[in-house]
Parts: sequence; structure tokens; C-alpha cells
Amino acid sequence: MQKKRWLISLSLITTLIVSLLISPVEILASQRADQSDQWTQIKKRGTLLIGVDDSFVPMDFRQKNGTLVGYDVDLSRAVCKVLGLKPEFQSIDWAMKETELKNGTIDVIWNGYTATPARAKQQAFSRVYERSGQSLVVRKDAGINSFADMKGKVVGLQQGSTAYTDFYKYPAKLKRYVKGRIIYQDNNSAFLDLKAGRIDGVLTGTVYGGYYAKHLAGSDDYKLIGSDVFPQDEVAVGIRKKDRTLVKKINYALKVLQKDGTLRQINKKWLGIDTDYLGPVDQFK
Repeated sequence: MQKKRWLISLSLITTLIVSLLISPVEILASQRADQSDQWTQIKKRGTLLIGVDDSFVPMDFRQKNGTLVGYDVDLSRAVCKVLGLKPEFQSIDWAMKETELKNGTIDVIWNGYTATPARAKQQAFSRVYERSGQSLVVRKDAGINSFADMKGKVVGLQQGSTAYTDFYKYPAKLKRYVKGRIIYQDNNSAFLDLKAGRIDGVLTGTVYGGYYAKHLAGSDDYKLIGSDVFPQDEVAVGIRKKDRTLVKKINYALKVLQKDGTLRQINKKWLGIDTDYLGPVDQFK
């Protein structure tokens, strides 16, 4: 009995310590962020707090000197410029991203974040600005312009990847054409074989395929095919449900960047893809 009372007392003490560490102002700010439209506060502050995983190539990652770069870094900076805000990037535990958003630690999740119906029940999304399916990376001089042109040729796949799964799950898309396939533990090895001519193409995620193809030695020698053939993951900005104004502002800025060519430039720079696609405004309502 005494041991039980001691455990209860310890629990109460722990609760008291935690409550003292978290100030009423912080609790109130967290509640306010989750329960009201924060655009006025964001505009007054002059910064947009952007939650990122800073190791996610090519969306957000750090160079050797520590500088944060990537597709989403460029895009979010461009959006902030349109809105008259300064981006403030915060590296977060990716497993805690939704909690960080709910608590007001960040204003948005902007890091190759896939919009799904399940997530849409808990938060709002901007327009989809990138669709990440699977693409076939080939040499430009190979005369391959479609999946059908892989007839009698050899494709490389990474073991356990979405590309590997989709290749077998949807055999009518590509599998029926190829003569053979080589399975790799990583995409780097597959790209080395592609460069050496030991295989004719690498099926991989469009985002990664575009980045690797763009940054391979002699990258002008490569191109991507069929990014819309396999099912697409739809990438958007994650925003709190109550932040309706912020959703509208980001959507407005994305449209501006589509019109002035910035979105297309960012896609070419990081993914090697000539597109300025934006999804419907009301896709996740």
C-alpha cells in the first residue's frame, strides 16, 4: 500500500514539474494556434515557420557547409516572397510533424509532404504542386521515348522500392515490354550501370529520378519518361484546418509562380521535369 501511495505521489510531482515548465502563455498560444485563423499573427510577425526534415533529398537537405537547400526550400522561399514574408525553416522530428503543426511550433509542413484523405481529416492542404509517381530514367541517345520502347531491353529496379512494387503490381505498364530486369540494393548502383550501358533504364520515384539524372556526371545525357503512368503521390503544403486564410494565400502565391514561370524553373532545376502542374483549389475540401 505504501509503495502504491509513493508511486501516486511521484506521479503528482512529475505532473507538477511539467506544468511548471510549460508556461500558461505557451499553453494559450498552442490552443490559439489550433483553434483560430493565425494569418494576422503570421503577417504581423513577418515570418512563416516552416517544418522540414533536413535530410530529405532533394526536397530539403543540407550541403556539406550546413546550408539548407532543395526543391521545397526554393519553392517556399518564392511563395514567401510573393506574400511579403520571410521563411524560417525549423528542422523537426518527422514523426512529430502533425503535433508540431497542431501546437503552433510551426505554421506549415513543407517537405515533400504527401496529401492523403486520412491526413485531410486532420489538417488542410494547399494545392498539389508536385505529383510523385514513378519514372523511367534513360539515356537520351538510346532512342527510348515511351515504355513500349523498352521492348527487348533491360530495366533496373531498387529492391523494396515503390518502383519495384509497382513494376510487378501493374505488369501491363512496363513489365510486359522488357526482356529482363536487374535488382539493386540502391539506386546509385543502378544509375552507375545505366551510365555504363549495362542496363537500358532505371525505374524509380520521379522526385529521386529527376534529381539523380540532373546531378549525374554528364546529366544532359539523361531524361525521364512516363511520370504519369503509375499511380501518383500528391505533394502539398500541410496547414492547420483553422488557417483558411493561409491556405488561400499560399494557393494564390503558387498560382503567381505558375504564371511567371518560377514553378516550372524549380521543377527543371531539381527534378529535371518540364512541368508547372498545380492541382485543383478545392481538391481536399
